[in-house]
Amino acid sequence: MQKKISKPIVGRLEKIDLPEFSISNLDAKIDTGAYTSSLHCHHIESYDKDGENWVQFYVLDPEHPEYEAKLFSCPVHTVRRVKSSNGQIQERFTIKRKVRFFGKTRTIELSLTDRSEMKFPVLIGRKFLTNKFLVDVSKKYLSPQ
Repeated sequence: MQKKISKPIVGRLEKIDLPEFSISNLDAKIDTGAYTSSLHCHHIESYDKDGENWVQFYVLDPEHPEYEAKLFSCPVHTVRRVKSSNGQIQERFTIKRKVRFFGKTRTIELSLTDRSEMKFPVLIGRKFLTNKFLVDVSKKYLSPQ
């Protein structure tokens, strides 16, 4: 007999907040085909800080309404080889940050990449969704605001 588990249902697009970057109400594409979540950044550069690998970057593009031209920096969680949407393998820095999603603050691992050619600045992948949410691709913006 299967145990019934209640999980929130998310649509193919949802709104998220990135409080550590002072960004709210950002469109995120839910992508069960992607393992890792990603965030659109530019001028991504790594550096050494007290013997640790850190990364600095700007979030979003200057044309985006939430863009603040603020340089962020944080420790690198990992460097991963990721297959991009065009099939090419890229090495990407990943960071762990807080995200407010579906009324709760959680930790998310984000790969930093240039998503300027993509429609949405954030992609939420399976690693974040697994065992927490069900996805209904026929719906959008189901999060209680």
